[in-house]
Amino acid sequence: MTLDPTRVGKDAGNIAEEVIAHLVGLVGADVTVTLEIEAIVPGGVSESVVRIVTENGRSLKFTSQGFEVE
Repeated sequence: MTLDPTRVGKDAGNIAEEVIAHLVGLVGADVTVTLEIEAIVPGGVSESVVRIVTENGRSLKFTSQGFEVE
């Protein structure tokens, strides 16, 4: 499923209520939710944005993050 980045909070909230809540309520259920973010920026990303996103990801305890140059 692809979420609209301008309303991801609302969409994620709906997913939590309509799907995840039912799964975590099952006895013995081990539920994992993973979020993947992909951004393709034709002109590249400035160093300041890379720094901000990297620092915020670290603060939010992302398990992995990075930028690729193609």
